[in-house]
Amino acid sequence: MKVSIPAIRGTMGGRQYYTISLSMAEVPRFFRFNDWEQCTPELRAQRVLNKSRVPDIMKYVLDNEDGYLFSSITASYSSAVTVRFTPVADNSDLGTLEMELENLELIINDGQHRSAGIAAAIKENPALAKDRISVLLFPMENLERLQQMFTDLNRYAHKTSKSLDILYDHRDNLSALTMDLSERVEVFRGLVDKEKITIPLRSDKLFTLSTLYDANEELLGEKVDKRGTKDYEEKASLATEYWTALSTIIPDWRKVKDGDLKSPALRQEKINTHAVVMRALGGAGRALIDEHPTDWKKRLEALRQVDWRKSVGSNVNPLWDNVCITAGSVVSNRQARVQTLAVLKKILGLAIAVREQKLLDQGSARAAKALARA
Repeated sequence: MKVSIPAIRGTMGGRQYYTISLSMAEVPRFFRFNDWEQCTPELRAQRVLNKSRVPDIMKYVLDNEDGYLFSSITASYSSAVTVRFTPVADNSDLGTLEMELENLELIINDGQHRSAGIAAAIKENPALAKDRISVLLFPMENLERLQQMFTDLNRYAHKTSKSLDILYDHRDNLSALTMDLSERVEVFRGLVDKEKITIPLRSDKLFTLSTLYDANEELLGEKVDKRGTKDYEEKASLATEYWTALSTIIPDWRKVKDGDLKSPALRQEKINTHAVVMRALGGAGRALIDEHPTDWKKRLEALRQVDWRKSVGSNVNPLWDNVCITAGSVVSNRQARVQTLAVLKKILGLAIAVREQKLLDQGSARAAKALARA
């Protein structure tokens, strides 16, 4: 059986290829997922399909049916397949691609997870089958060429920073709220790097947008309704009130805002702008407001006496040693986040979960003594 598909002929890297458009329903029909796991790495033309990624892609499509977007799938067709391109006019690259389906074998060079996610989404919502996706078709040469295509297509792929994702993601309500807070809270205004996930050494910024986002997630939770709703405004107001109150208790932020202290100096000497601490401040705020909804601002004052310095003299600050500072460096792994939150909750007189206390007890004895004195 033959199939005729409108196509555009092109040349890239000395090789002829075709651009076609397939309906989503045709994706699982045309593309087969090779069981690369059964092959040794040197005999694979593609990475092994990571099945855990498929539900996320499916959910993305189903949650954004009116606005999801995919880049083209790139695939190679077997030399056993007879392919004939008929231009609409002489010397035209626009025409019809005729292919024999009986022997059709397409190896996906780039887009196997997209294809699997599309197939899964169609099963959940058959109406998506009518949508279309573009496909680049190259003639298959040999395994070496397939491997080279895979590495070339992925060599310069670079994931955008989390901060930039937050800045540009208009579907994420917490992203919108975080952007609003970066302007509503005075000490954040002009001091949030909205592009990078790490602040350059000489930058005048204090926080990254991704750090502020994670801190707000700890403070407010993941679920935030759309901008303009009552839930959104209540949470935005609460977060604004909390971070503003905290800015009076951590005067270093205000000093930078007023020009009395340079951002690089604060970031170098203290930990109160680091991601691990900001997340802990968000989590501590949530626990404080939950336990003491009427007088949380008064109780927040306990943080005024916290020594945020990285080191005391020539030694690591004992309050943070083996909590969020290991071998002289600030760390932000899961254990450090839990331990830092536990330290702040203890200072605030809040209940500490068994797991938090266990991890805190695993810290250094010096940290425990420093906490007892705090």
